[in-house]
Amino acid sequence: MLEGMTKDPQAPRLARLAALIADETRAACLLALLDGRAWTAGELARHAGVAASTLSEHLGKLVAGGLLTQERQGRHRYVRLADARVAHLVEDLAAQVSPDPDAVPRPRNLRESSADSAMARGRTCYDHFAGRLGIALTDALTSRHLLRQDTGFALTDAGLAWFEDVGIPFDRKGRRPLARGCLDWTERRPHLAGVAGAALCRHALAEGWCVRIGSERAVKVTGTGEQALSELLGIDGSTLR
Repeated sequence: MLEGMTKDPQAPRLARLAALIADETRAACLLALLDGRAWTAGELARHAGVAASTLSEHLGKLVAGGLLTQERQGRHRYVRLADARVAHLVEDLAAQVSPDPDAVPRPRNLRESSADSAMARGRTCYDHFAGRLGIALTDALTSRHLLRQDTGFALTDAGLAWFEDVGIPFDRKGRRPLARGCLDWTERRPHLAGVAGAALCRHALAEGWCVRIGSERAVKVTGTGEQALSELLGIDGSTLR
């Protein structure tokens, strides 16, 4: 090291974090857990295509590193992402990966192709919407001057009033950002995350505007949802099908 220079104390911690994620099995687990739900170790082992004993070792490292949290119920061990901060880290890293047409396996059948299309059309990213649905909501809020993107994501006064009028409550006193841009890995554009994004997603699912489909993170907009989003934000329902 050059005389007079000191190593940044963050460097070793950053290297350890990067090493935690830099494993294909652990990366597969982190991506699966972006659905915001708790998975058993057995479910994750089958998803990652590894033996339960191998997966257990990987989960231990992710828990020790603070990326996952775990709890036991009876003989089952459940794990989930530690918090929204970890979810944003994983989604942001995934969005930075340039797609390689030659490296991405093509769907083996119609079912896989349909699942891929559903995920691109609309999905949850931990606790908010992503895919074309997430982008459509973000664009609609922005075009109506309810959300600003010119200096980072921020709800306007009109936006705060809109959430209140629609009956979508959220906590404005916590440490989590009220609005945050999250780079969408399929659309390559930012969608709304943060407290407001989570509240909108939670409300849409509770009101039946959207429903989860399949075992992945995919969601679809219902007829009720198309009508509500058209009336509230002017979104053309046909673009969400």
